[in-house]
Amino acid sequence: MSGCTCAGQAPAALPIPYAAHMKELVDAFWRATAYCLHPRVILWSLLPLALALVLVLSLGWFYWESSVAGVRDMLEQWSLLVSLLQWLDAMGGGGFRTVLAPLIVVALAVPLIVVAALLLVAWLMTPALVRLVATRRFGTLQRKRGASWFAAAAWSTGYMLVALLLLVLSLPLWFIPPLVLILPPLIWGWLTYKVMSFDVLAEHASADERRQLMHEQHWPLLAIGVVSGYLGAAPSLLWAVNAATLVFAPLLVVVSIWLYTLVFAFAALWFAHFALAALQRLRLRRIDPPGTSALLPTSTPSTDSATALPPS
Repeated sequence: MSGCTCAGQAPAALPIPYAAHMKELVDAFWRATAYCLHPRVILWSLLPLALALVLVLSLGWFYWESSVAGVRDMLEQWSLLVSLLQWLDAMGGGGFRTVLAPLIVVALAVPLIVVAALLLVAWLMTPALVRLVATRRFGTLQRKRGASWFAAAAWSTGYMLVALLLLVLSLPLWFIPPLVLILPPLIWGWLTYKVMSFDVLAEHASADERRQLMHEQHWPLLAIGVVSGYLGAAPSLLWAVNAATLVFAPLLVVVSIWLYTLVFAFAALWFAHFALAALQRLRLRRIDPPGTSALLPTSTPSTDSATALPPS
């Protein structure tokens, strides 16, 4: 009996949604990549960059020396670490002592910079990016305004606090080499998924539609968030190449914050293409007669090009 297959059995249809999700994810990915080259997107990325730079440089100006001194004093109280540093001094690695405290301060500051860049993109860029995608690709999609800007800001702020708590709780695990490359990007990816999914649907979806889509498309949206989280971790490698990079800290701060901004702008575009297409399919299923939903295409026709965008 186990070898018998019936036409109406669900297992035979399982690969189809998976393949459809993969096709939609890849399609939205390439569209988001093309949109990142649009002049408007590049110009819009300068506003979060400017605000983040003002914030980071101000904090660095007032708190850098005291933070480094505080970390150095804390390290000198650890007998095991003092013994290790003395051994490094004897082996000719005395220079490591001078850069250890600044490196720790930078390592602790990077997650805060990433979260700040994500929130600034969500608050300042995402509404404009969603309008760009909707105008070019989903011109007939009705806007039901299921959430206001203030509701989206409250949502993202709440999840930001949860993400910061998770980062703090996971901090001891960062000293295990593999986990420091896994845990922070996963937390950033989860935060990106929560924030961007809500923001890109706030204008066009009703509250019920938003909840339904975030439930039905949970795993694809989470996958976009996790990939974006790992992409967001890439600029941190600028600090990990060499301790000598601390000499170029002001320049690296500018470059890394701009890269964070572009990564999260790309994530917002990826979420917008995927979520608005899913919203359009959801409404098509509701208006079509019963029994015709299986005939609907997995992706809706687009009026724009995924590879060429005129600089309007």
